[in-house]
Amino acid sequence: MQPFTVLTGVAAPLLRPNVDTDAIIPSREMKGVSKKGLAGGLFAGWRYTSISDRAPNPGFVLNDPAYAGAAILLGGENFGCGSSREHAVWALAEYGFRAIIAPSFGPIFQNNCIRNGVLAARAPSKMIEHLAAEIAPNPQSRFVTIDLQAQTISAPDVDAIPFEIAEEGKTMLLQGLDAIELTLKSAPRISNFRIDDRLARPWVYSSG
Repeated sequence: MQPFTVLTGVAAPLLRPNVDTDAIIPSREMKGVSKKGLAGGLFAGWRYTSISDRAPNPGFVLNDPAYAGAAILLGGENFGCGSSREHAVWALAEYGFRAIIAPSFGPIFQNNCIRNGVLAARAPSKMIEHLAAEIAPNPQSRFVTIDLQAQTISAPDVDAIPFEIAEEGKTMLLQGLDAIELTLKSAPRISNFRIDDRLARPWVYSSG
């Protein structure tokens, strides 16, 4: 995975609470098991006025030219709740989002984000709302910057906002590690355990 260190870009606000994974990527948009080809179905129920011809809904934030090219999504409480579908994160990532900032997340969704190279950062709702209001006059110039090492979010005329992330998730993102690569970092410890365990419990191991 691509390491995540510092990200600066356009931030789009979607401050609704309880945005579930079926809203992020409706089941009808999941036509395969690949990580590719899902961006068009992202928020399909809100993004289009007609699903059949993909007519854009002018009132939805991702169709607003002011937020074109957004790489950061500002969310509400309990973002990514509902089913465990990993397609939700795949769709967000393919669309171009590398970070989601919300007061809280569905736990499985949050883990799926980290394991797919997307930062899920927890920050107080009032600070997120303030951030959204400050960038709204001109999102294309009032960029948001996220510094993962420092765990801060900043923007013009906005004091640095601290955010929370579990240490393991932070390490995975900073080093660009997926779950398998993270486990392999412990390969020497695993090998030493097996050597010691074979001596302590030889009957457990096949002689073949």
